[in-house]
Amino acid sequence: MTTTLRPDGPEEAGVGGGRTQRWHIMVNGRRVGGLRTNGWARSGRYPGEICELEVAEPDRRRGRGTVAVLAAEEVLRYWGCARSQVTVPVEAPVALRLAQALGYTEQMRNLAKQLDRVPPPPAGLTDRPVTAEEFPAWQQAAVARYRGELTAAGLHPEEAAARAESDHRRALPVGLATVGTVLRHLLDADGNVLGTIWVTLHQGLLPDGSPLAWVMLVEVAPEHRGRGHGRTLMLIAERECLRAGVRHLGLNVFRDNAVAIGLYESLGYRTTRYLLSKPL
Repeated sequence: MTTTLRPDGPEEAGVGGGRTQRWHIMVNGRRVGGLRTNGWARSGRYPGEICELEVAEPDRRRGRGTVAVLAAEEVLRYWGCARSQVTVPVEAPVALRLAQALGYTEQMRNLAKQLDRVPPPPAGLTDRPVTAEEFPAWQQAAVARYRGELTAAGLHPEEAAARAESDHRRALPVGLATVGTVLRHLLDADGNVLGTIWVTLHQGLLPDGSPLAWVMLVEVAPEHRGRGHGRTLMLIAERECLRAGVRHLGLNVFRDNAVAIGLYESLGYRTTRYLLSKPL
């Protein structure tokens, strides 16, 4: 039997000038499922995405999904994408094994938590908003750090630089005035900055319509690490969410950041999705 992809309607414009196409998965002219390919408009080496993969019974476990993903990768290559990304829910171990068998490796994962009461910060510690005067230097350092993390996670330096810049522009289009932005410094008793937490209160909606906030950055100054300040910053993030009436908070963490994963899990965060990638 021959498994192929057939367009499900015309190609459409994607976010930011990219492109997106929905496909039928066909076996000898019979539809057995579907998927979508997305390509992002970025200069130089840029990624594509394969998503919305579904194969109907009784055609599962017959290799239809494997052949369909390989065909979708060819679409992304034709579009000029240098890498393919997939996102797998934690409830889909079969899909995770399929991605790994096809050469995809974990780049990062999403974790989330339903929030409850938050304890006060340790004695002697306070927090305050980042000021307008502090913001430009903070953002420059944050973009540089994010670029380094993306490069360490396997992205080409050119792609990492483009993504770091574009992600920050999208998340903070008007800087500190961006609606729903929480950006706060943690201070010691002498007013020294120990670390910073950045949260967006309007990342998206859960299936039941509840708002989802997102930790964009949690950073402790190098000279103050190992003293529990990362935990305090996360509790500040949770406090600010609850003050805004948001009871669900999520975040990304890179696969090799075992210390951060351990911190988040100790606070009650649980993995919800795996983000994997593969060079094309």
